[in-house]
Amino acid sequence: MLVRFPLIGRCLGMLLSESSEQGGDEMNTLLLGTGNPGKVKELLALLKSIPSLRILTRSDIPFSDVDETGTTFLDNAILKAREIQRQTRFAVLAEDAGLQVDALGGEPGVYSARYSGPSATDETNVGLLLDRLRGISDRRARFVDVACLLLPDGRTFITTGILEGAIATAPSGDGGFGYDPVFVRDGSDLTFAETPLEEKNRVSHRRDAIRHMVPILERLVASNALRV
Repeated sequence: MLVRFPLIGRCLGMLLSESSEQGGDEMNTLLLGTGNPGKVKELLALLKSIPSLRILTRSDIPFSDVDETGTTFLDNAILKAREIQRQTRFAVLAEDAGLQVDALGGEPGVYSARYSGPSATDETNVGLLLDRLRGISDRRARFVDVACLLLPDGRTFITTGILEGAIATAPSGDGGFGYDPVFVRDGSDLTFAETPLEEKNRVSHRRDAIRHMVPILERLVASNALRV
């Protein structure tokens, strides 16, 4: 069940009014379709290079959580983008990402965020993952990210990113979120939670997906396609 926020209309009206008093490229606006603070932080860092693009987050424009009922990352990215765009009328950048572990047949996959159940936390998900990998030598894994940009006119742009690595035997590091404390990318001895944000943004699956999205956004901004 989706819970509606009564402030959506009011906040949207205020922002549209504010935009009408501005001119030119300042009205090109993108709403990040995630409420995850860690993802918001990474996305803001990855998109800051785009000039004349105003980026809004859930704290600016409240929107409801979207049930991730898809069977693939692509399904869920599109589901989220469509529902958030319907609620807010802005161009929306949504994504779905997760971890695939070879020895577990691709688990946790699309269930990465709720791997350990409806009340899952990062800690319980990591704990369950390590329990299921106990005694298994093949720890190959990858992070996958699918990003979906949906415009109010229905145009849709999809990009993907993949980061190969392996699962450590125990968590290490206090940075990042999700499975970062146990994911070690190929070519590194550090977990993702031990990796500085600047380096993480250069190599991450999210960066891989968003770097392909940036030129798309730049072209849309240049043509004022994201104006509100």
